[in-house]
Order: sequence, then structure tokens, then C-alpha cells
Amino acid sequence: MEEQNKKILLVEDDPNFGTVLKDYLMMNDYDVVHAKNGMEGFEKFKKDDYDLCILDVMMPYKDGFTLAKEIREKNTDVPIIFLTAKAMKEDVLKGYKVGADDYLNKPFDSEVLLMKIKLLCNEKLQIQLQIVNSLNLKLVVLILIQSFVS
Repeated sequence: MEEQNKKILLVEDDPNFGTVLKDYLMMNDYDVVHAKNGMEGFEKFKKDDYDLCILDVMMPYKDGFTLAKEIREKNTDVPIIFLTAKAMKEDVLKGYKVGADDYLNKPFDSEVLLMKIKLLCNEKLQIQLQIVNSLNLKLVVLILIQSFVS
């Protein structure tokens, strides 16, 4: 069975940087949907399922912090990485408070970003597997109880 590429929502208002990052991630076997502002990003998020979101902070119409809050209200599990020039401690802390799983400052090392994406996607997969295994165990216990009762 062929493994499906992970789907990433990239919300970045700089068209040049957004295109380069999207192309780089796609060259590394990720499916990437690029939104150019926070409003467009949330509309795309509502219409599809994503394995991870990469958000800029400073964007027109809706900033990344507001977008992250809205994403968290809709989905508490999808990993969020902030990728931004806002490097002050207060900004980093605010990013984590609104639900970020990671926070990278621009400029950043592209290999580090890839590793963080891979780890966050694998962590999400591990959690999903734990849930499935737990449900399977509960099902087995129920079947055993049923067989003893019958």
C-alpha cells in the first residue's frame, strides 16, 4: 500500500517566499496548499483536512495568532508551526499560548523545518495509532466479556 503524502496548509503573505517554500516542501514529498492571508487560510482550512499548518504571523486581513486560535477552535489536533520574523520573547510566548506546536524565526534553516514537520506529523500519527490500539483493546475485552456471559 502506497503512503499518501502529508498535506500542509501554508499561510504566507509574501508571494515570493510563499512560492519558494511551497516548491521546496513539494520537492520533499509534501502536498502544499498556499494561502496568501489569514482570511484565505481559514477558508481553505475549513474546506479540507490538513496534517500540519505553517503560519506567518504578520499578514493582512487576519494575523497568524488570530488564525491559529480559529484553527484550534475547529481542530485541536492539527500541528501548527509559526514561521515568522517576529522573534521577540513576547511574540514567541503568545504563539505557544494560542496553540502553536513550534515557532521558527525567519531566517531559518530549511533542513530544520523539514525535521520539525516530520516529527510533528509522526507524533500525530503515533497518537492516532494509540487511540486505535486502545479502541481495539476495548473491543477485544467487550468480545471476551460477551463470550463469557453467553
